[in-house]
Amino acid sequence: MSKKTSYLLGLLLTIILGTILCYFFCCKPCLEASNKEAEIENSVTEPEVKAATKNAFSVIDSKSSLKFDANENFNFKGSAFSILEPVSEGLKAQLERISIYLKDNPTKSIDITGHYTSDENNTSAFPNLGLARANAVKNYFVAHGVSSKVISTYGKLDASLVPDTSNTYFGPLSYTIKTRDANDTSQVDELKELHDAIVANPLVLYFDTASASINLNTEQREKVSKMVRYIDKADNASIKTIGHTDNTGNRDNNVRLGLDRAEFAKSYLVRNGISSSNINSSSKGPDDPIADNSTDEGQAKNRRVVVTLN
Repeated sequence: MSKKTSYLLGLLLTIILGTILCYFFCCKPCLEASNKEAEIENSVTEPEVKAATKNAFSVIDSKSSLKFDANENFNFKGSAFSILEPVSEGLKAQLERISIYLKDNPTKSIDITGHYTSDENNTSAFPNLGLARANAVKNYFVAHGVSSKVISTYGKLDASLVPDTSNTYFGPLSYTIKTRDANDTSQVDELKELHDAIVANPLVLYFDTASASINLNTEQREKVSKMVRYIDKADNASIKTIGHTDNTGNRDNNVRLGLDRAEFAKSYLVRNGISSSNINSSSKGPDDPIADNSTDEGQAKNRRVVVTLN
């Protein structure tokens, strides 16, 4: 083999060896990385599905260790405060036991706390959806023999709640039985203060000429909550809705219009879980203005419903 041939053969082997080394150390890792990226891009990440929260009905009197348990609880649709029917027979049986227990033990009372999540919308007349749910359950207790005087309601934001795939919340509630001192008369003073505060600063709803809805702000919802609490605890207490109008048009027509507005406000409260028997509607028409009827601004202030205590 000539010297020139040996040189060319060595050069060829060097090129081949270099190509092989380049593939393994440069091209192959790049291709593998590219393929992996493509696999990641093409793969579909399955979302994590959390199991629905299912809280059983459980009420414990810590003083006596007496328990009231049922496998089922009160359930609600997301952003809703109406109890889903039917309620289980086992739950009804426990409510009957609780009713008898509270009647036989006058120093006992029960707290109902409704839970809600930040993902839900509160369309109720109450400050939060949890309180609206607790009020609905309170009404159910009352319908099954428990006095509203021994029930207190609360609302609680609960991030741990998870609905099922149909957006149903199972048992978003908690319950506590409390025992008060037989000589404790503080509730009488509290009710007196609550009554005076409501009467001094009633709920006032203003109506445009064609108004067909009521949307309460935070402060107004707090007033509704206080009125409900008062009528639950005080003897012979009730709410009154009084309709008012401006002085435009015939007086008799305005009196009827004021009553329509008062009835409209009453129906709104009834839809939010306040018994119609606890609400009285009346009208003063144009007879009790709070502003000057000669201006548009004054007339707007006079078209109102005052919601307060009897």
